Amino acid sequence: MGSLKVSPSRNSPKKNSRTLHDLFVQESPHFTIPSSPTSGNEELLTTIAYCTFVFTFTDPSESPAQRDSKRLQLTRLISVLKSSKKPVHEKVLGPLVAMISANLFRPLPPPSSITDLAEEEEPISIFSPLWSHLQTVYEILLKLVNSKDQKTLREYIDHAFLRNLLALFQSEDPRERESLKNVYHKIYSKFIYDRSFMRKTMTEVLLNYVFETDKHSGIGELLEIWGTIINGFTVPLKEEHKLFLMRVLIPLHKTKGMQVYHRQLAYCVSQFVQKEPMLGGVIVRGILRYWPITNCQKQILFIGELEDLVENLDPDQYRKLALPLCTQITKCINSWNSQVAERALYVWNNEQFVKMALIGTVEVFTVIVEGMEKNLKWHWSKSVRQLTESVKLMLEEMDPDLYSKSLMDMEVKETTAHQEDKKRKKRWERIELEAAKNQFLNPQRYIRVSY
Repeated sequence: MGSLKVSPSRNSPKKNSRTLHDLFVQESPHFTIPSSPTSGNEELLTTIAYCTFVFTFTDPSESPAQRDSKRLQLTRLISVLKSSKKPVHEKVLGPLVAMISANLFRPLPPPSSITDLAEEEEPISIFSPLWSHLQTVYEILLKLVNSKDQKTLREYIDHAFLRNLLALFQSEDPRERESLKNVYHKIYSKFIYDRSFMRKTMTEVLLNYVFETDKHSGIGELLEIWGTIINGFTVPLKEEHKLFLMRVLIPLHKTKGMQVYHRQLAYCVSQFVQKEPMLGGVIVRGILRYWPITNCQKQILFIGELEDLVENLDPDQYRKLALPLCTQITKCINSWNSQVAERALYVWNNEQFVKMALIGTVEVFTVIVEGMEKNLKWHWSKSVRQLTESVKLMLEEMDPDLYSKSLMDMEVKETTAHQEDKKRKKRWERIELEAAKNQFLNPQRYIRVSY
């Protein structure tokens, strides 16, 4: 699809008027606004062709007057499209899509790594100077998608167009990504026959981010689109969708910049559990497998996600998941980071989590009791010790016999470990004594070698 070119105007500007139009004509004779078009479509085509010229906003030779003139023409174009009661004419559609492509599909700077922002809540936003033009172009594209039927649009918005549109999610301008998200989701909802292709290409972007680059600015926006897509899945889920959960969504938990898009990721995961609660076990084990070791902010996010998942788990899975889940939460309770420890202790306010822990075996409860007693003895934070005491009293009131038995098992375990430690020390002492005797009876002989 080629773009139309605007021929130089033969009409000279008025001598007595110095308008923005006259300045533009004087500074750029190759891009003028022809006067008195013969029809509405020709006028629209002229405006579209005029807007096809792209400004870089970095070239010092570009005139601010030219940029403002193009912005005004883009505004005029969207006003005409919105006010028109008739859909866009077939004659105008091709040049209009070509103009949109010329403005949007541009080389983007390499995405900056967000691994250095692992402890930040939000990445640094870089605002593009092109936005004064791009904003209206996105509005035009959205209006076009809303106004035309799918069959007509597919001739112009093909797979190549969709791939180029998807690549724009790497833009570091949050305003552009937000507009792009709305447009892309609208295309997905309207282009029924292209949904499989769009899901496949979005999956490729996410996989490339997780396993290759670890650099992409638009993961959060892509996951927002996926959230609405997953919400529309029918039950029982297809194998394709389950594979997406296991191969893409769960590994997305392991990236260093996960907290930037964790809210959207957690929503996608929760949608799967709500549709098929039996998938909760796969998700919980996956999250535990990628549990962060040193990043406390990620640990807090993971604890909250697990708490939400427990509320939607199939009760039949409680016994299988109680031990690994409670073990990890107990480790967080014993964390020297007070924020992590407090967040883990607040999990005991969740009725479903308490129910799962009580349904678990004595082994599970023993792990919990050990964590509580350890906190009460050794934790440096007074607030953590107070919260631990409250949780301990709650557990004792719920099942005094089980708590007492777990406490006794813990004491037996500690006594056994202490005895084993004493036996180990005695064995080492005997070994060292025998080694000393052997060295005294058989002193080492050295051979002198001369060169």
